Amino acid sequence: MARETARRIAIVGAGLIGRSWAIVFARAGYAVAIWDGNAEVTKSSLHAIEDGLKALAAEALIEEPVERVLARIRPAATLAGAAADTAFVQESIRETPDAKRAIFAELDKATPPDAIIASSTSIIPGSVFMEGLEGRQRCLVAHPVNPPHLVPLVELVPSPWTDRATVARAKSLYEAVGQVPIVVEREIEGFILNRLQAALLNEAFRLVEDGYVSTADLDKTVKHGLGLRWSFMGPFETIDLNAPEGVTDYCRRYGQAICRLGKQQADPRQWTEALVRRIEAERRLALPARQLKARAAWRDRRLAALIAHKRAQDKSDR
Repeated sequence: MARETARRIAIVGAGLIGRSWAIVFARAGYAVAIWDGNAEVTKSSLHAIEDGLKALAAEALIEEPVERVLARIRPAATLAGAAADTAFVQESIRETPDAKRAIFAELDKATPPDAIIASSTSIIPGSVFMEGLEGRQRCLVAHPVNPPHLVPLVELVPSPWTDRATVARAKSLYEAVGQVPIVVEREIEGFILNRLQAALLNEAFRLVEDGYVSTADLDKTVKHGLGLRWSFMGPFETIDLNAPEGVTDYCRRYGQAICRLGKQQADPRQWTEALVRRIEAERRLALPARQLKARAAWRDRRLAALIAHKRAQDKSDR
């Protein structure tokens, strides 16, 4: 593959995730073509991307002027125009199997045969929509956390026929652009992050429904408790450090009690309409609907500041 082609990225879908991916690749020096099935969305995407870049610049998270990074991103008028002569496609369209199946069929024909095609799907296994493709061996799921330009984790999920070299190439690219890829060794619905998130959410809904805690206090429990440690350690490292002699000592001390809790949590409930209304009401008291957009922007600023802090700490730890 020519060097020029190897530096070209196609973003398919110009919603929140697609725009964020454009930032990820452009700030790392790649030429990015972005396309959406809605031409107006494609056209307006640069304004949102510019805002995102300015927020990064405010936290010193990009090393170049905003204008220079933005100049690497071009709106494409057609899918073929975005996908031609590209080394890598990041698909981020709506989350339905039929839509994914259709767009992957088009991408399989429109891209160079050695280009990697990755899907940002958050829950649908790739085998659901990649199986019939002639080039299925070069396709995989690359599930980000929203927004990927602020939260670097990417779950790489190969389907049964995905070439291992494809996984290795994708992992190298994501590392090169500053993301943190993990490899999910075999397909499972929801992958890793969303399964962990689902376990916490199901228990959170149960505790609120049964009257043990308010939504506000549950959020405080994660925000001021678990979340502080989890911002720089995972659960296995956490328990390794939470007993004097490490993991085995922790499991000996607390394993039976945690398994007992797990049995109580083993039968997740449906989230009833009444419960959802109750949680919605509590959240709207804390945050009126008209402030949701502003609060999301606040979240992104806080994430940017946290990333900046973690980078500084990583350098001092070395």
